[in-house]
Amino acid sequence: MPDNLLRLVSVTLMLLAVTVWAYWSTIADLFKEWQSNDDYSAGQLVPLIALFLVWRERKRLGRCLLKPCWWGMALLVLALTARTFGLLFMYESAERYSLVLATAGLVLMVAGRQTFRSVSWILLFLFLMVPLPGRIHNLISGPLQRMATTGSVFLLEAFGVRVSQQGNVVMLNQDIPMAVAEACSGLRMLTAFIIVAAFLAYMVNRSRLQKAVLLFSSIPLAVACNILRLCVTAVLFLFASAEVAKKFFHDFAGLAMMPVAVLLMFGELWLMDKLTLPEPNPQQGQPRAQAKSASRAHAIFSRNKPQ
Repeated sequence: MPDNLLRLVSVTLMLLAVTVWAYWSTIADLFKEWQSNDDYSAGQLVPLIALFLVWRERKRLGRCLLKPCWWGMALLVLALTARTFGLLFMYESAERYSLVLATAGLVLMVAGRQTFRSVSWILLFLFLMVPLPGRIHNLISGPLQRMATTGSVFLLEAFGVRVSQQGNVVMLNQDIPMAVAEACSGLRMLTAFIIVAAFLAYMVNRSRLQKAVLLFSSIPLAVACNILRLCVTAVLFLFASAEVAKKFFHDFAGLAMMPVAVLLMFGELWLMDKLTLPEPNPQQGQPRAQAKSASRAHAIFSRNKPQ
């Protein structure tokens, strides 16, 4: 191994160890949040997926020029500022986001701009491992809960089930209440679907527009799948028992909706293929254009030819 590469690896490992030591309390709190909060339990998969994506791009990253860039210090200063703000004002989300900023700053400072551009999407993907701040969580959870309740009532009525809505409680046949609690809002499904959609958008070979459509479509897909899960649960309430319905909702349905979402996303990619017109091949269009220009030149020459 060349001396400069050995020195670069040594500096990288040292800075990584210092970063882990400095953010150890933040990493520990983040892990506890993943384990205790079901809405953000999928976040623990994000670092593992990011490592897989880096390993997948190892050949392309090996061709990048390793040239340290001191602009990475600006990201590190920004990360330090965010963490200081979080510590002073007890705002743990700022500390967690500063961990991602510090990682991005280290990549830019040690590996350089070319490597940073190559892994910039993966660095953005790391933000998905951080749970939403409390205010944003409350702004999203409430509307999702109401949307799930109203959507399930509409779908059940469409299939002829006698149902009414009282706040976030669905009354089945006017005498069987089914409460749509905050845990049933679908936020857990939403965060998981966004992570899966972001992973698929990175893996598939599509245009940026199709990748963006796939990513943003994960939001209505998550809402629709949660409404479907509530409707199946309501049917079990009516024709089975409350115990079976609750077990289905919390155990089986949560696992079953993920492959359903993946199939829907692949179906969406197939549909976008069918709706997208193929780009004309320049090699095929070239002979035709040459033939048209030749015939036009022949016509002009014949017109100007002396009689």
